[in-house]
Amino acid sequence: MTDTAALPDDSRAKRNVTVLTLAQAFLGAQMAMIFVVGGLAGQTLASNICFATLPISLIVLGSMLAANPLSWFMQRAGRKAGFFVGAGAGALGAAIGAYGLYLASFPVFLLGSLITGIYMSAQGFYRFAAADTASDTFRPKAISYVMAGGLASAVLGPQLVKVTSQAMVIPFMGTYLAVVVLNLIGALLFLFLDIPKPPVPSEDAPKGRSRWELLTTPRIAVAVICAMVSYALMNLVMTSTPLAVVGCGFTEGNAADIVTGHVLAMFAPSFFTGHLIARFGVEKIVGTGLVILAAAGAVALQGVAIENFFIALILLGLGWNFGFIGATTMLAGAHEPHERGRMQGLNDLLVFGGVTLASLASGGLMNCSGGNAQDGWMSVNLAMVPFLALAGGALLWLMLRPDDA
Repeated sequence: MTDTAALPDDSRAKRNVTVLTLAQAFLGAQMAMIFVVGGLAGQTLASNICFATLPISLIVLGSMLAANPLSWFMQRAGRKAGFFVGAGAGALGAAIGAYGLYLASFPVFLLGSLITGIYMSAQGFYRFAAADTASDTFRPKAISYVMAGGLASAVLGPQLVKVTSQAMVIPFMGTYLAVVVLNLIGALLFLFLDIPKPPVPSEDAPKGRSRWELLTTPRIAVAVICAMVSYALMNLVMTSTPLAVVGCGFTEGNAADIVTGHVLAMFAPSFFTGHLIARFGVEKIVGTGLVILAAAGAVALQGVAIENFFIALILLGLGWNFGFIGATTMLAGAHEPHERGRMQGLNDLLVFGGVTLASLASGGLMNCSGGNAQDGWMSVNLAMVPFLALAGGALLWLMLRPDDA
């Protein structure tokens, strides 16, 4: 961390939160856009529909692979440099994706998706950057406010899909070109970021715990598990949603509206999630998130009417918000500043590793586990059960420990 004692009013932190919130709102719109059209575009290009969601999976895989290198780079070059790299990768990945659509080449399209994952990884560090210059009191609110920037992206992204997905002769190509523009313009926001580079450690500076020692710290282990489960299950269900909606007889516009509702639910609660954590404790908020994720699956299993999709995806977003922001807050307070680069990169490597597996499973469950879209959708939601049990059990174990340090 930087020296917040000299800034008791958190003025620097509030400026950075403003910049990062705007970045989350504007640049973050691309993820909603790509998650709406990625599976549909993949379905038109893949020779086997079981691989329709592979573009989404490769985005998450790229994010997982980039997490440690980006964290290492930011530890040495600073947050600003890392976020510029992320926006550049977002523009490049979208450009290659558009070129893949132009060529009708699934491998080229997948390459673009993999590079887009670098942007997704960089966006994941916005929440940690918000905490860098914040005091202990302001930290959960800073993280929460930055995540709230996704509220605007929830509206902007799917609406841009409606305008751009069929705007060119080649379907979805206009969406990917719009993502290129978003990255080129949005990167300018980082010029206003004021997060000092971490100091170069001296030879006798504390080295901190090893990765294994960090992961075997009970509070860190549970935070990582809850973050993995919250994010992976959200991705598992959301990745299949456009395919399920269209497969059950509704339109691409309906799918975009459902994703809009979902992403609104992901980020709208962020205006008060930090306050709830401060009042009730982080463990209770994470637990509430896991319960809401279970409720989302229960609603989805009741049927495939349009209202079931809307309610299930709204609950899915709300559960993710409580679970993931709570786990992030738990993790941010469980390691030392000089362990930041090591722990945050490791956390996102594990989280997005789980998300990668979930997105890979999503397409197979959706398209290849039943005779129709409804059967596939049921399989996707039933797959949530064991992982919710794992995270809930780990959280309960932590809460019952006499010493959870």
